Amino acid sequence: MRWEGPGVPIFQTILDNAGRRDTLAAMNLADDIQKLRDLHQSGALNDAEFEAAKSRLLGGSAPPPLPPAQSFSPPPPETYAQPPAHNYAPPQAPLTTPPAETDAATRQWAMLIHLTQLAGFVVPLAGLVVPIVLWQIKKQELPGIDAHGCHAANWIITELILGIVCIPLCFVLIGIPLLIVLGVLGIVFPIIAGVKANNGELWRYPMSFTFFRPQATVGTTSPDSTANRAEWPDQTR
Repeated sequence: MRWEGPGVPIFQTILDNAGRRDTLAAMNLADDIQKLRDLHQSGALNDAEFEAAKSRLLGGSAPPPLPPAQSFSPPPPETYAQPPAHNYAPPQAPLTTPPAETDAATRQWAMLIHLTQLAGFVVPLAGLVVPIVLWQIKKQELPGIDAHGCHAANWIITELILGIVCIPLCFVLIGIPLLIVLGVLGIVFPIIAGVKANNGELWRYPMSFTFFRPQATVGTTSPDSTANRAEWPDQTR
């Protein structure tokens, strides 16, 4: 459509420019709609999003797209904290000395109890005191020592009594050889008892009186055994 008259060229130019702008806008709108279709066909936009975007381009209003459905998941079960586990250790048996070590220690100390009687020939009265002290110290720790200590103490007291008896007999000459024999026996008997104790045997001194009795003797499995009764014939059960 053309207009004629003064000023018409300017007005006509304005109309032409406006027409061009409308044409360009329509072309851009068509391009945008085509792009939306491409995105919709490619799966980048769902139906609701495509319609909403198309309505905005065309200047209309469309209701907002519905939010995607959310899957319902039940709440996790309640968990209760477990009480802390106490590090409980079963009671342990008290440490005991192995039987082999106990037997070896018993033999060693029993031999010393017998042989220390010979210390009296070096230090006066040492042969009377040292064996009894060792016996009293070790009889609780090593029960087998008790029988050896009783035998040694019985012989020490017997030897002392016999020595006292032989002293007056020296005036009638018979006491001198008796003292010599008693001195020899005071050396031989402890050596024999010490050797047997080191071998695990209990040896009773001959001619000794019984002043002390052990609660249990070594070398036997029971205080009532035959060997035990042989060592202590008058011991009550």
